[in-house]
Amino acid sequence: MSRRLRADPRLVLFLGVLGASFSAIFVRWSQAPSLVTATGRLGWTVLLLLPAVLRSHRAELRAATRRDLLLCALSGACLALHFSTWFESLKWTSIASSTVLVSTEVIFSALGFALFLHGRVPKLGVAAIALAFAGSVALALADAGGGGALAGDLLAVLAAAAVAVYTLIGQVQRSRQSTTVYTFLTYTACLLVLLALDAATGTPVLGWGLREAVVGLLLAVFCTLLGHSLFSWSLKWLSPAYVSAAKLCEPVFASVLGLLLFGEGIGPLQGAGAAAVLAGVLLYTKAEGRRP
Repeated sequence: MSRRLRADPRLVLFLGVLGASFSAIFVRWSQAPSLVTATGRLGWTVLLLLPAVLRSHRAELRAATRRDLLLCALSGACLALHFSTWFESLKWTSIASSTVLVSTEVIFSALGFALFLHGRVPKLGVAAIALAFAGSVALALADAGGGGALAGDLLAVLAAAAVAVYTLIGQVQRSRQSTTVYTFLTYTACLLVLLALDAATGTPVLGWGLREAVVGLLLAVFCTLLGHSLFSWSLKWLSPAYVSAAKLCEPVFASVLGLLLFGEGIGPLQGAGAAAVLAGVLLYTKAEGRRP
């Protein structure tokens, strides 16, 4: 990474948000089933990470305990559920609705932190959760008459809950493992779960042509390695609240791209609901930022 990028982590964070914003676009370009798209993304990701892990982290990989492996496996299973449900959501509802509802991950993470890790949700955070929930209801009402759009919204919410569990496990494991080893084990487990789902549903992984291979590679490079990995890198210099707030630009960028590339407009109720969800997530981020 260049010296200029190291000197300006906000630029790195912006590039990460921009890269992650293309995820919905790449999924829309895919013509394969959602499981195939998710499997391709994770297959490329594991393949690209493997040389770095074998070169620099073999000792840490061998030192992983049974507990580490079990938690990484659970984390990978949740990530597999996230990818498969969110990718399927994008086939039924708009890019705007799907990406906004997935951004409620931080709300589910807060609830999980309070329930399972004995954390405390600040009072302002309670109001933020209520606001985000109201916005989600407005989005659901806006999409209720749009065929399978409501089902797509529900899948996006399920995807947000699944990735929140993945995030919570990551908070526990990062105190014990490096980011590289944790993500490699988790991504590998995720890939194995997706392959098992492919087999269970009779979905062929191969034979979808060059287009799907390229979509999987683009998702792996731009949305995983140059998206979420840059979020983790920027946390060395920027606060979690700042990073979380910046990630709210992702559904905005994705919605603009959806409008430009696919002509997806946003109705009044849908726009109001999306604004309420983003405002709720931003409010919760600020509430967390005020805590010591």
